[in-house]
Amino acid sequence: MKNIQEILDGAEGLAYDDAGEFYGHPSRELKLVGVTGTNGKTTTATLLYDLFRGLGYKVGLISTVVYKVDDEEFEPTHTTPDSIKINALLRRMVDAGCEYCFMEVSSHSVVQHRVKGLTFAGGVFTNLTHDHLDYHGTFAEYIKAKKGFFDALPKEAFALVNADDRNGRVMTQNTRAAVSTYSLRGLADFRCKVMEVHPDGMELRINDRDVWVHFLGRFNAYNLLCVYAVAVLLGQDKGEILQVLSTLKPVSGRFETVRAAHGTTAVIDYAHTPDALENVLQTLKEMQGDRELIVVCGCGGDRDKTKRPEMARIAVKYASTAIFTSDNPRSEDPEEILNQMTGGLSSGERYLRITDRREAIKSAVLLSRPGDLILIAGKGHETYQIIGDTKSHFDDKEEVLRNFSTFTDK
Repeated sequence: MKNIQEILDGAEGLAYDDAGEFYGHPSRELKLVGVTGTNGKTTTATLLYDLFRGLGYKVGLISTVVYKVDDEEFEPTHTTPDSIKINALLRRMVDAGCEYCFMEVSSHSVVQHRVKGLTFAGGVFTNLTHDHLDYHGTFAEYIKAKKGFFDALPKEAFALVNADDRNGRVMTQNTRAAVSTYSLRGLADFRCKVMEVHPDGMELRINDRDVWVHFLGRFNAYNLLCVYAVAVLLGQDKGEILQVLSTLKPVSGRFETVRAAHGTTAVIDYAHTPDALENVLQTLKEMQGDRELIVVCGCGGDRDKTKRPEMARIAVKYASTAIFTSDNPRSEDPEEILNQMTGGLSSGERYLRITDRREAIKSAVLLSRPGDLILIAGKGHETYQIIGDTKSHFDDKEEVLRNFSTFTDK
């Protein structure tokens, strides 16, 4: 994966006026779609990139996991980079012949004006739940930040919102864009129903047409319905969209499954908010049957502290055994983070505290029996851990595979 500096080194041609506003925006030379919300941004943006590539287009992607210029990859610096990097990336995309770009739009980037001046063809709202209050202060300010993105959309754009989230109506109160809705529960412009669920996928009915997908969980049904809706709003053929949709695979670190030879299945997921954790656990509960469900999770340091006890309550609600461990403690004391997570739990709850994440994953595998389910939540695609000022290599998937290979003879 290349470094973003390569793009910046060639970005001298970017122009701006005396007020500091960019002109000659490369965003006007392709169709730029922004995806915002608490959960589902990375999956939705990435699947849109994959879908349009499958439809035969050259496409760009700006996401938490990676920046892509068609098939060229660059290491990300932020979920939504600063305006200089965004414009340099978009310029590179235009020069490479890309017709579309799908980008995550974080609440931080709206407040900090990183996306100001960009011309969006469309904006997407996935959902809004408890997160980032360490930065925004209150939930009202968090909503205001997200809403600011839709307020700025031009009248030629579309605004697609999740009708099953009551905040969707708030997002579009003052937008000039054409509003469309999607839903799994009620009336909307784009509707979906989960028809069948199997260990390797689901059958969905999207606007009265059936499609088999390689995904599990209602949260993924929302993501896929959203992807379908965006493609339709961008003028693509519905039949072709569904055909490519049926070939797409889950995003790395998002409900990514690893199966051991002795039958245990581990799921690696980025879930680091209460709502995301509960969505994943609800899906695993449906798959559980008579198997044990072991959950390994933690909470990041120097981030929203109010969600910590809620994350712990959700874990013990669904898990046969919950193991609380370190995520990225950063400058905070890892033990104090665990104290805040477990402070509201009763003595009868089934959980363990294992501060060392490597040992926590190892313990989860040791505790499992053939056929059991293990969820490793919180870091997903990340390949590092930040403790104090030290950033070290750490990959949840690597740890699971190492322990699965060691304990297959249990």
